[in-house]
Amino acid sequence: MSPTSTPITASSAAADEPVTVARETPAWMITTLSVVCVIGAWEYFGRDVDPIFGSYPSAIAAAGWDLLKSGLLGRALWQSMQAFLVGYGLSIIVGVPLGLVIGRSRTVEAAIGVFITAAYAMPLVALVPFLVLLLGLGFAVKASVVFLMAVFPIIINTWLGVRAVPKTLIEVGKSFVASDFTILRRIVLPATIPYIMAGIKLAVGRAVVAMVIAEFFTAISGLGGIIINSANNFDTARMFVPVIVLMVLATALNGLVGWIERRVAPWQTEMSGRDG
Repeated sequence: MSPTSTPITASSAAADEPVTVARETPAWMITTLSVVCVIGAWEYFGRDVDPIFGSYPSAIAAAGWDLLKSGLLGRALWQSMQAFLVGYGLSIIVGVPLGLVIGRSRTVEAAIGVFITAAYAMPLVALVPFLVLLLGLGFAVKASVVFLMAVFPIIINTWLGVRAVPKTLIEVGKSFVASDFTILRRIVLPATIPYIMAGIKLAVGRAVVAMVIAEFFTAISGLGGIIINSANNFDTARMFVPVIVLMVLATALNGLVGWIERRVAPWQTEMSGRDG
């Protein structure tokens, strides 16, 4: 071996070998496998349950297909979605600005913050008979119930998000002589987006529950009407159809909100180290 030659050691040889990185299993694959396992177990064990007390996926699918062919499921879904979309949309339009104002203004927080907290803890279902007396049994009362059930999680999460904004960021804005509106729009609102989206996601579940409750207590119609009528006829498979539809609807809406959050605030995904 010449004096200028470099001996090949085990460490240098290992450095030349390609490094294999373990790939994580995609989240959608884990979710799909979990859903398939649950449905399979439900199908297997559900066949041994008395049809009066329970059902299984294939029977529910058959009942759903019958409802879909008759057009009853489509009409009921549309009736329910009208009240849901109006009430849920108004809760976002009202809840986000009100939460921002409460979080930014000490006076407003002291004046109405206690009422917001108390209203969130209050069982709003108890107000349904009063709302029926005030608004009747039609569309307005259903949208109002959805609105009242969904608006408070949005307000409170937005409020807490504003309070969680680091004081140093606001001081930086003030040092550049930024107005209160500019600080709110450029500093507070971007930092509060994760809290706002969390409140909107929580409001989805409450709005779906409120939609069904409103249909139970008012004019029996929509998906809630199918549930009530099927339960009265002991048709469990038919009763589960709108329940499954509502579960799928809430899951899809939560996914939509998450997609919007990743588009509106992509930096949050990068900061959390998650690929969404």
